[in-house]
Amino acid sequence: MQIPEIPNLIHYAIPFFTVTVILEVILSVKVKLHDYEFKDAGTSILMGLGNVAIGLVTKGIALGFFYLLYNFYHLFEIPFAWWSWLILLFAEDLCYYWFHRTSHVSRFFWASHVVHHSSKNYNLSTALRQSWSGGFYTFIFWTPLVLIGFHPVMILVQMSVSLIYQYWIHTEMIKKMPRWFEAVFNTPSHHRVHHATNPQYLDRNHAGVFIIWDRLFGTFEPEVEKPVYGLVANINTYNPIKIAFGEWYKMLTDFFTSKTTWGNRFKYLTKPPGWKHDGTSILSTDLRREWEEKN
Repeated sequence: MQIPEIPNLIHYAIPFFTVTVILEVILSVKVKLHDYEFKDAGTSILMGLGNVAIGLVTKGIALGFFYLLYNFYHLFEIPFAWWSWLILLFAEDLCYYWFHRTSHVSRFFWASHVVHHSSKNYNLSTALRQSWSGGFYTFIFWTPLVLIGFHPVMILVQMSVSLIYQYWIHTEMIKKMPRWFEAVFNTPSHHRVHHATNPQYLDRNHAGVFIIWDRLFGTFEPEVEKPVYGLVANINTYNPIKIAFGEWYKMLTDFFTSKTTWGNRFKYLTKPPGWKHDGTSILSTDLRREWEEKN
């Protein structure tokens, strides 16, 4: 199969990210929507730059794994054609949905994904607050695409396209898109819900590009009440090292030091964030259920 030369889209998008973040700062100050927190934004940008640098390694690992699997077995020989890119647009987004949803219900995946939710602000710089560890292992969610027959290069390109799309939805400047657009695509309104700590919003709207998956699998929640951003228990630090690895430290501490069975220790890796072996857990599902009973 002839493989076309495709540039690294994320690297090409960096100038666009820079310009739009600056533009949002100017507009935010001009219309006085809020006081822009530059220190928080600076941390987010630093996390994004670290993600790009580490991505030079992690993308190589993912591509190597995909090639190994692709050469071992794939069901169809899917070409680099317009129709295959169209199918991949939806197929990759479905993989992203399950990766994203799992990252909220399994602490092992939450340990890297928590980075993206660690800011108490919501603006374009928040989109850049990306994990430094997730790229080493989360690519396993996209292996079905390789087995189907999508070329590894196609998959990595579409993953980049999805990430670039999700950049613009991290803003409060856009209230609502047209109704038809809100029904099909992920939007700033839908994603504000995802970043909120309001009980009814917890673990909702895991969409990448298409909100249809949340509607289909029962995790959709419309934006009604004003979102409160951050974590249920905020980490309150601008230190990028603590943001990147703080949850890993807490999770492994629970795993190695908890006075319980090894079976329960492993549950500290697989159970949702907040799970405790002694029954004192307060999970996001508990907070949502309590809200539903009151409302």
